Amino acid sequence: MPMVRPRLRVGQEDISPTKSFSLRKSKLGLWKNGVLAPGAEHYPVMPVLPNGLRRMLEAEPLYNVAVAIVVRDYKPEDFESLWRMDQECFPPGISYSKQELRSFMRLRGSFTLVAADAKEELQGFIVVHCGATGHVVTIDVGPQARRSGVGSLLLRTAEERMRAAGCRAVGLETAVDNVTALSFYKRHGYDVIRTWPRYYSNGVDALVLKKDLN
Repeated sequence: MPMVRPRLRVGQEDISPTKSFSLRKSKLGLWKNGVLAPGAEHYPVMPVLPNGLRRMLEAEPLYNVAVAIVVRDYKPEDFESLWRMDQECFPPGISYSKQELRSFMRLRGSFTLVAADAKEELQGFIVVHCGATGHVVTIDVGPQARRSGVGSLLLRTAEERMRAAGCRAVGLETAVDNVTALSFYKRHGYDVIRTWPRYYSNGVDALVLKKDLN
């Protein structure tokens, strides 16, 4: 099962390398230049979760035996491997094209971190956009590294980078039916602040989550 897929939604005018995104990819998101877009506050708040689901979200994960992982900055020669990982992690329509992934990684204020083992084999990566409020574009973890703590390591490292850049908070969106994602972000201190109806191209609603970095 894929790790987590927060998606950055920005207007085409914010992505200079390409003007060919579909409406699904280019729709203006809740987070615009680090703040909630106009009218976003009118989206309904996430309903109270049933006790059973709440217990699932609060449960501690059972990780595989950890291996030595180093988180470093992205290098251009990593791109093909990262794109292939994205194709493996997510189905068509959710995974990014090469053009899309490059564009998100090149956005002004964005950075990409890569998790690699001692042999420099890539285990996962995270793309983040900084602003007054940071935004997690995507977290990808390779199948061989899932439930090993790689996603947590990437997220914590990215949060430290955002704090150093002056971000006061970080936000993201994820599907309402992605219990794995909800559990992951709850353990890392993220709160659901509202829902965004029909956010995804298949009609599924998104949960908007936020964490105070102060």
